[in-house]
Amino acid sequence: MKSLFRRAKPEPRPFVELQGLIYAIGDVHGRLDLLTDAFSRIEAHAAGQTAHLLLLGDYVDRGPDSRGVVDFLMQAQQRGNVTCLKGNHEQMMVQAVRSGGSALSLWLGNGGVEALRSYGILQSTDLWAAPPEHIGWMEGLPLLARDPHRIYVHAGLAPGVPLEQQPEETCLWIREKFLRADAGAFPAHVVHGHTPHWAGKKDPRRPELLPHRTNLDTGAYYTDVLTVGVFRSDRPGGPSEVLTVEILG
Repeated sequence: MKSLFRRAKPEPRPFVELQGLIYAIGDVHGRLDLLTDAFSRIEAHAAGQTAHLLLLGDYVDRGPDSRGVVDFLMQAQQRGNVTCLKGNHEQMMVQAVRSGGSALSLWLGNGGVEALRSYGILQSTDLWAAPPEHIGWMEGLPLLARDPHRIYVHAGLAPGVPLEQQPEETCLWIREKFLRADAGAFPAHVVHGHTPHWAGKKDPRRPELLPHRTNLDTGAYYTDVLTVGVFRSDRPGGPSEVLTVEILG
């Protein structure tokens, strides 16, 4: 399998600083239809106010149009006021392309087959045909964003660990230890995705709204629901409003 990479791996920015009106969008997973509807809903909701759109990762895999989602987000970023954080599925896809072997098997077993189909690739041995600009974009995505009252991350944070020392694997993969931690474990309200369903979140179609964290992953690829949290950087706590983008069957 050919390598797409001839340059040093880019270092992601440690933090993206956010101000003003912020729309945080949960895990998309190849659902371009829901994502474009979400952008339209946000534009109407903002009603001319300057807003920053923040996506919490997992743009690829599982759903039908990973390629379309990445194309859409790359173009949206060029227009400004859009930040895309890295998710564990972006990490898996990059590692599959770079390394093959067990990394490829892990990715294919976690929705990578659907992603390949969206690129018109029918065999994993043809991964070299994936657009290198897409792989480079995913590789360079930042891990963390923050405003004066909140931290935004894909999966969560390790309790008690300073923000600057949070490992990449934690930011992209953590679940139980983070989800079960109490409010005192984190320096600010945490906004995240990654976990549409667990013991403390019985309904994957609804966000998890707690005093110390907000979980916006509503399993878009199988529930047909994409959730957007509305935040203002001058107001602490969870979202002031939640926008639900849904395709009714």
